[in-house]
Amino acid sequence: MDLPLIARSVWERIAPGVHAEAGWWLLAALAAAVLVVSVPPLWRLARPAVTIVHELGHAIVGVLMGRRFTGFVVSADMSGHAVTVGPRRGIGRILTLLAGYPAPAVLGAVLVQLALAGWAGAALFVAVVVLAVSLVFTRSAHTVLAVLGTTAVIGVTWWFGSPIVVTGLTLTAGAFLLLGAWRHLGAVVTSRRRGEDPGQLAQLTAVPAALWNLAFGLVIAACTAWAGAALLPHLR
Repeated sequence: MDLPLIARSVWERIAPGVHAEAGWWLLAALAAAVLVVSVPPLWRLARPAVTIVHELGHAIVGVLMGRRFTGFVVSADMSGHAVTVGPRRGIGRILTLLAGYPAPAVLGAVLVQLALAGWAGAALFVAVVVLAVSLVFTRSAHTVLAVLGTTAVIGVTWWFGSPIVVTGLTLTAGAFLLLGAWRHLGAVVTSRRRGEDPGQLAQLTAVPAALWNLAFGLVIAACTAWAGAALLPHLR
C-alpha cells in the first residue's frame, strides 16, 4: 500500500478549489434539492439524512455542555432520538434539546457557503469522517443502515466525482438540509405529542411549546437568509 500516494490523493480531494461560478449546474443543484423535499417517495428515501443531523445536533451540543453522549436511533418511521447522560434539568439539558431542529438548517447553510467558496471537497470529507465515527453510537440495525447509506453516497461522490459534481452535491445537500429543516419544523408544529422537543422544553422551562417552535423558526430563517445572501450573486 503506497501511503504517500493515498495521502496525496486524499489531499487533492480536500484542497480548496476555485470559487463556484454561475451556471446551469447551480440551478440544477437547487432544483434537485427542491425535488427531493417535495416528492414523497424521494423525501422518504432522503429524510433519514435530516434526522441524523438532527440527532447529532443534540449529541454535539450535549457533549459541549458536559453531558455524555451514549447513542442515537433513527426509527423506521424516520423519527429518531439521541441519548445524552447528565443532569435532568438546567441549561445544559435545555440547550441540548434546543439544538435538534435548528441543526439541519445550520449545517445546510454552512454547506452552501463552503460549496460556493470552493471548499466542497473538504466539507464532504469531514462529513464522511463524522458519519463514520457516529457509527460507533448507533443503537439499532435501521440506524446503522441509514448512516451507512448516507456515508456511502457522500463518500463515493467525494472520491470519484469531478470537482463540479462534488460542488454540486455539496450545494444540493446544503439546500436539501435547509428545506428539510423547514419541513421538519412544520411537522413538529402540527404534532400534538408531548414527547417532542418543544414539549420537553416547555416542561423544563414553563415556556410554552409554541414559543420554542418560534425560536426554531427564527434560527432556521436566519440560516436560510444567510445561505440565500450567498446564492443570490450567483443567480443573477
